[in-house]
Amino acid sequence: MQRAYLQMHVAIFLWGFTGILGRLISLQEYPLVWWRILITVIALGVFLKWRGELEPPPWKEMKKIAFVGGTIALHWVTFYGSIKYSNVSIALSAMASTALFTSILDPIMTKRKPKLSELVLGLFIILGIFLIFRFQKLYTVGISLGLISALLCAYFTIQTKSLLANHGPRNLLLYELIGGLATLTLLAPLYLYLFPAPALVPDFTDSGYLLLLSLICTVYAMQLSYQALQHVSPFVMNLSVNLEPVYSIVLAAFIFHEHEDLNLGFYAGASIVILAVAINGLLEWNTKRRARKQPLVMP
Repeated sequence: MQRAYLQMHVAIFLWGFTGILGRLISLQEYPLVWWRILITVIALGVFLKWRGELEPPPWKEMKKIAFVGGTIALHWVTFYGSIKYSNVSIALSAMASTALFTSILDPIMTKRKPKLSELVLGLFIILGIFLIFRFQKLYTVGISLGLISALLCAYFTIQTKSLLANHGPRNLLLYELIGGLATLTLLAPLYLYLFPAPALVPDFTDSGYLLLLSLICTVYAMQLSYQALQHVSPFVMNLSVNLEPVYSIVLAAFIFHEHEDLNLGFYAGASIVILAVAINGLLEWNTKRRARKQPLVMP
């Protein structure tokens, strides 16, 4: 069990490092994400083929999978755009609003009754984001891109959850990313026309960072999380993932000294957002614990 907890936290720490690498890579957000997805698709495809686990989904479902993959790709583009236009701490704090967007979109998309607790916590997240906006006006574009990224993240997470009912997670991820790569490739001429990029091909340093981002922080971290899930509950995993923004903010303060650019308003807003997400996780755990204690009623 201790090994599983170690694997889980190493995976979350590596996910927290994606924002750091995004800032270190000099490429603009669009080519950065294109190269990240290309490397990940090649590595994951070779891995699944080697393990004999490569299972293409039925062609009739590829359209939906590809659309979700395109959403993932645009989520990454806006996430790294948020970092480029602000910093890692701001981007990760804005991304924490994913819980708010999920509480709004999930009942609409799945046609379930909204949870009052989720809506109340969503209001606290709005308060936290407002404080960040209020006191970090210099980073308005970065915060806005972070919120768009969070909205896209909420959408593809809900869609991916429904797709997992019929597809293995690794194969689903692979074909979603293939769809994402196709989406970015098709939209590249429009993007480059509107936002000309000084460089499209990574240099030697960026290539090293991209390999770390794709192979270590994506493929390897995912593998660790799957191994951990064999021994810990999904709740423990999901609750622990809330530490990702904390890891990223601490790393950014240590590596880039971002804490020197942030004021009390940011820390107050970020604390409210992270606390709201953590409380939501605890409420979900309590609900599941009570459900397990319900007596079995025989028909």
